[in-house]
Amino acid sequence: MTGDVRDRLIAHAREAAPEECCGLLLGHGADIVEAIRARNVAVSAATRFLIDSKDHIEARREGRARGLEVLGFYHSHPGGGAVPSDTDLAEASYPGSVYAIVGLRAEAPEVRVFEFADGNFHERALVTVG
Repeated sequence: MTGDVRDRLIAHAREAAPEECCGLLLGHGADIVEAIRARNVAVSAATRFLIDSKDHIEARREGRARGLEVLGFYHSHPGGGAVPSDTDLAEASYPGSVYAIVGLRAEAPEVRVFEFADGNFHERALVTVG
């Protein structure tokens, strides 16, 4: 993940607090080079996220136009850590995708990345470049 993407995720999380923010992660292979914000249309946006379907489609189109793949998604936990919640696990629906979570519980925000596979989240090493 580029440092710019990490900074954008944190900025979005802070702006959206106390509600959860969300968006899509674009890149190539394991390299996340872009984050596209999406509207959180969940009824209870303070405790879960649901990416607006129009934003989801537009982000996919934008990625294709720029030669990028949608690698996964991101969201925040304004009052919690950067670990998947029970709700996150119950609502995850894209096997093989990565899910970045921004935790704002501590003074220094935490960003962690997980792959959703075999019905569970598996943490992946997050290397920030640039």
